[in-house]
Amino acid sequence: MMFEVHNLSTAYGQSEVLHGIDLSAAAGEIVTLVGRNGMGKSTLMKSLIGVMPTRSGQIVVDGADVSALPSYQRVARGLAYVPQGRQIFGTMTVKENIESGLVVTGKSEIPQEIFDLFPILADFAKRRGGNLSGGQQQQLAIARALASDPKVLLLDEPTEGIQPSIIKDLARVLRDIRSMRNICIVVCEQVLSFVLDIADRILVMEGGRIVHTDTRDHVDEATIARFLAV
Repeated sequence: MMFEVHNLSTAYGQSEVLHGIDLSAAAGEIVTLVGRNGMGKSTLMKSLIGVMPTRSGQIVVDGADVSALPSYQRVARGLAYVPQGRQIFGTMTVKENIESGLVVTGKSEIPQEIFDLFPILADFAKRRGGNLSGGQQQQLAIARALASDPKVLLLDEPTEGIQPSIIKDLARVLRDIRSMRNICIVVCEQVLSFVLDIADRILVMEGGRIVHTDTRDHVDEATIARFLAV
């Protein structure tokens, strides 16, 4: 497996919020984590990239244990993270935003395939990131993550604040990235139609645990929808 998480637990102070999470993803696989708000999805993402310290457990990227490493070293080992809300640099140009992702690779040229995936970013290369639409900013955040040449791409709620027509495009781009780079992609998401569009496997989170797993071929939409219902 390209990406493995074993018995991961995370706490806020004395209060444990992730309880022994196990998950894995192979190269070229898209795994989605679904669940209602407050079920631990974003906490899990922050724990995987090292923004939140974990209490116990192991995070392995391509055979290397990165659990004890700070975030920037996890990125250098092949983990890339697109946070909820995107967090692009609003005052920097599109080109500068993407170049900031190149730092860990030692390269200075943005790979052409990134602009092939996101033609609008080539058109807007000199525009400030803050002047892009929500959908364009999401593309920019993913492009910046890809510039670090990751083995594992983590996406937290990528459809948030994006029009339905753009969500379709985003799904297509993620499938293109998977086939182009043969990386594994782990997505936290609440929009079920998007999940069903991209996922090879669907994991349901509830109360800081993974409580249900399905492959896309055998998914029971009604069951997943019940977990997402408030």
